[in-house]
Amino acid sequence: MFNSALAFDPSDGTSKRLSVPIVQALASHRPDTISQRYIRSEKERPNIYPSNRLDIPIIDMGMFLGDSDLCRKKEMEKLEIASQQWGFFQAVNHGIPGSLMERMKETAREFFELPLEEKLKYEAQEHEGYGKASVFLDNQKLDWSDIMHLTTLPPESRKMNFWPTWPVDFRATVDEYVSETQKLSNTVLCLLSEIAGLKPDSFLHMYGKISQLMTWHYYPPCPRPDLVLGLSPHSDGSGLSVLLQDDETVGLQICKEGAWIPIQPIPGALVINIGDMLEVMSNGRYKSVEHRAVTNIDRDRISIAMFYDPGGDTEVGPAPELIDELNPCQYRRFNRAEYMRHYFGYRHNGKKAIEFAKIES
Repeated sequence: MFNSALAFDPSDGTSKRLSVPIVQALASHRPDTISQRYIRSEKERPNIYPSNRLDIPIIDMGMFLGDSDLCRKKEMEKLEIASQQWGFFQAVNHGIPGSLMERMKETAREFFELPLEEKLKYEAQEHEGYGKASVFLDNQKLDWSDIMHLTTLPPESRKMNFWPTWPVDFRATVDEYVSETQKLSNTVLCLLSEIAGLKPDSFLHMYGKISQLMTWHYYPPCPRPDLVLGLSPHSDGSGLSVLLQDDETVGLQICKEGAWIPIQPIPGALVINIGDMLEVMSNGRYKSVEHRAVTNIDRDRISIAMFYDPGGDTEVGPAPELIDELNPCQYRRFNRAEYMRHYFGYRHNGKKAIEFAKIES
């Protein structure tokens, strides 16, 4: 019931392998118990029933394709508020077929339902494959989830030894979904460039060669969801993230003004959020936001995240047009690979990964 995770020390570049439990196997064999490795301190434990009932903005992507300038203008204003004040929104009428989204969820579920020995053929190495994410210490508190993590773009960067051959349509389904989410991400980046007063392709140009990562999370039922976290609080290291949620089970929460707000699933919608790279490129105009996942006592949950990133060797920094006397430069320029060493070098801990690039005011 164990596999290994590669722990990386950014200070000296060394790494070591740590033994970590497969949560799905633990939940199956001992459904009524929780190891101390998962039980959080009282400060970290989730509020399962948040009193705040705020809903994140809903953006109708179809409004940007219509003939009405007024409707487009109103939706652009909503998108501006979503990206500046929330860092998250739910996209509807986004153009990705519902049948494809359902196939993706079915494919993910079929993979996680494979026998453990079959899944372990794709055991994670260097942030790719099946197992566990963000494990750095032997005594670290663990998340109540297992993952499948794959590089999807550019195609030549794919490590096909980690791509399952079952379900039989795994690769074809993923390929189609990768193409569709890339088109959606490009559209959102162009809209955000326009809102910032830049040329529509400015952020895409700053991205350089596009990189895309895919992560499937599986959250088994948990006998004490009040004691654990499915995913620790963090901001995403991407430019944009596109999340396909389980329609039935609430799990994702975002931090707004010190409160954790649950994101209620909307059938057919995709959750899109700003990552650290776009916060830097926009010179802080757009905000990456801490988020986490909680668990459920009765139901499992699957989510599929697509992280749309600048290429590994891209130099990242604020757009020069967004820097002036009223808006001083907030971040220094850095190589994307330098940031990733910080991101993978620490356990999920809020927005810690981006701090190395901040310029003191």
